[in-house]
Amino acid sequence: MKKVYLIHGFEGSPNGGWRPYLMGELEKQDIYSFALSMPTPDKPIMSEWLSEIKHYVDRDINDEIYLLGHSLGGTAILHYLEQFGSSNIKGAIIVSAPCTRTEVNKKIWNFLETDFDWSLIKSRLNKFMILHGDNDPLVPISDAEKISNELNGELIIIPNGKHLNGSAGYTQLPEALLAVLKIMK
Repeated sequence: MKKVYLIHGFEGSPNGGWRPYLMGELEKQDIYSFALSMPTPDKPIMSEWLSEIKHYVDRDINDEIYLLGHSLGGTAILHYLEQFGSSNIKGAIIVSAPCTRTEVNKKIWNFLETDFDWSLIKSRLNKFMILHGDNDPLVPISDAEKISNELNGELIIIPNGKHLNGSAGYTQLPEALLAVLKIMK
């Protein structure tokens, strides 16, 4: 069975922003999706977030898993692939995710202490799509470009998308649905 796990970001929740829309649209396509509730979203600890992802991926070892993460959720996916990987993960969609430290939010620095081992991540998975707003005030577009370049992932820039979250007015994100359907081909 094909399953999509959605991972929210810093200070996020499973049913925030466009995640309910995406889950509803995937259900219409007979694709199972589930939004994980990441522990302590206001004070995220990377090991706890990776453990949460690992729990679901390991539990569903016989399914085709696609990971979709927004903001820090996307960063967590990259770390998960770097540290664990799994043969049942078939694709990843990274939305508005940081991969370098900035002064914007020091509470997430524990996720960005070291640079990623991009070649290791790429060796564990070769289907990546990256979505990013062209005017994101929290994560520079250069982070999306770096992730895309390092992983040979398709980069989709959304005009005036800001951080592609509920605060930016996104209760729907059809680009995410299209990305999921494309990566599953």
